[in-house]
Amino acid sequence: MISDPWFWALAIPAVALTGVGKGGLGGGAAVATPLMALVIPPAQAAAIMLPVLCLMDIAGVRAYLWRWDRRVVRIIVPAGLVGILIGAATISFMSDDWIRILLGGVAIGFLAWTLYPKKGFYGKPGTLAGWFWGTLSGFTGFITHAGSPPVMVYLLPQKLDKEAFVATSLIFFFALNYAKILPYLWLRLFDTRVLVTAALLVPAGIAGIYAGLWMQRRIDVRWFYRLIYALLLFTGTKLLYDGITGLRSVG
Repeated sequence: MISDPWFWALAIPAVALTGVGKGGLGGGAAVATPLMALVIPPAQAAAIMLPVLCLMDIAGVRAYLWRWDRRVVRIIVPAGLVGILIGAATISFMSDDWIRILLGGVAIGFLAWTLYPKKGFYGKPGTLAGWFWGTLSGFTGFITHAGSPPVMVYLLPQKLDKEAFVATSLIFFFALNYAKILPYLWLRLFDTRVLVTAALLVPAGIAGIYAGLWMQRRIDVRWFYRLIYALLLFTGTKLLYDGITGLRSVG
């Protein structure tokens, strides 16, 4: 496993925050990979998070089995798979510094989209828009496991009932996370150290899920989101700085 104590100091709370988000608060997964990428190569950070996310997704999909909107799923899942292929091709020739820049850009972009006023912003998008946003979600999700903002641009205006909306989101990310396994194997991102580290982090994720279930009924969730936003701003800025500085030093 990874022995760097700084990694564990960041990885355990990062995975726990992801679990809290999966437990009903949302948003936690966006910050996990950027946090880990502060101390280890970004592609390795994404590889560690993938098995953890795959295990978390099983419980969510089982809870909402067959409640998703099939028309929407037939559009966004194939589009997301195309985005994954583009992400895999992109990562295959990028250096760690370029990946840091991309990862930092996604983190800042996630934050900007989340904070942007959306009232009256959306019309109801059609099939082509679904393919565009689904593909972009697959791409950003492959890089940093933060594919939520692009696909939500398509999903929110569909005005699905709450249960169908949650189920459709869950099956989309379930399908994409499991689809990432083969490209990650092709890129040789999985090794014994990555898999052992991921396995050791699973309990933190499970604990986070239960904490999220408890918190959503008892605390003001705005504090959770403020923490996520602050972490996204810090990690995104730091990764952009590190990536640009690294490129300049090579040049």
